[in-house]
Amino acid sequence: MERLEKLYAKIVFRLNTSKRMATCRKLASLLRNEFTLMNALGRIEMIESRGGRKPGEPFAIVMRQWQKNLERGMSFSEATRGWVPPEETLLLTSGNISNLAVALENIGRVVEGSRRISRAMASAIAYPLFLMALTFGIIIMVGLYLVPPLADAAGAGVIWRGAAASLIWLSAAAHKYWILVVIAVAVVTGVIWMTMPNWAGRGRALADKLPPWNIYKIRISVSWLMSLSAMVAAGMTVPDAMRMLADNGNRYLRGVLSAALRYIANGDNLGVALANTGLDFPNDEIIGDLAIYADMNGFDQNLSRVANDYLDDSVRRMEAISSTLNSIGIMLVSLIIAWVVLGTFQMQDQITAALT
Repeated sequence: MERLEKLYAKIVFRLNTSKRMATCRKLASLLRNEFTLMNALGRIEMIESRGGRKPGEPFAIVMRQWQKNLERGMSFSEATRGWVPPEETLLLTSGNISNLAVALENIGRVVEGSRRISRAMASAIAYPLFLMALTFGIIIMVGLYLVPPLADAAGAGVIWRGAAASLIWLSAAAHKYWILVVIAVAVVTGVIWMTMPNWAGRGRALADKLPPWNIYKIRISVSWLMSLSAMVAAGMTVPDAMRMLADNGNRYLRGVLSAALRYIANGDNLGVALANTGLDFPNDEIIGDLAIYADMNGFDQNLSRVANDYLDDSVRRMEAISSTLNSIGIMLVSLIIAWVVLGTFQMQDQITAALT
């Protein structure tokens, strides 16, 4: 029963992002007011358990488990590992080095930024995908169910012309190849899905100029820059933060950061190193800003400002991409419907002419 309670608490804690962020803010506030970490966790546990009357509340269980882990000699990032998403554990690791309260506050900023860009990304992709599926559905349904009855009614002697001829061809192709088309679409979708986090190198830099890879690049680069900003603000050096993010990132991000780290090891600052990779990550403007600010005082504050500005600009870009893709999708569906209607009318006219 205790294991089931822990498992349930872990699932609820990880899924309830809003409340988890509120807990981070409470914990950071208590630490800033000179509570010890154990006392701060105890205070939150008492709140979540309603003064001890409901010890089975998921967030109360989490606080008690963290306290037990700390009593075993674990660091806070180790005590919370598995209870929070990996990227949050990474930011807490930076807090062990310097200021845990700063790290906890930065988690909220990074998570909220990631949620904003993820929502924008979902908006940019979801509706165009729906329109694409609708287009394929219309083509397949017309070829399988609309055209054959009309063609059968006309008989074999009719010579089809214009849009009607294209519908007859579509019907024949749909009967023969619709399974292959569905498989091809599924394969292409799977390949794109797999390449987004795993494809790295020069070829990927070219693909990043096209959707959907450019949309993924924006999302991952925003998350990276905000995480880097949070870790530097917590006291980590740029090379150490870059190495940690590379070690915990997917193959795509690791390829970019590893290339940049080689130039940093040779003495380049962050912006110059990113420029020298030739991968255009995140983009020319951000690279230029980082190259300037890296040699100025207050780099942590400037980096935070650059990250926040990049987040706002990226959300606007996502919305612009979404609007463009939606317009293209709507135009494509409209053209398909117009073609089907025109072809149907022409088939009826040609059938009438053949019968008279």
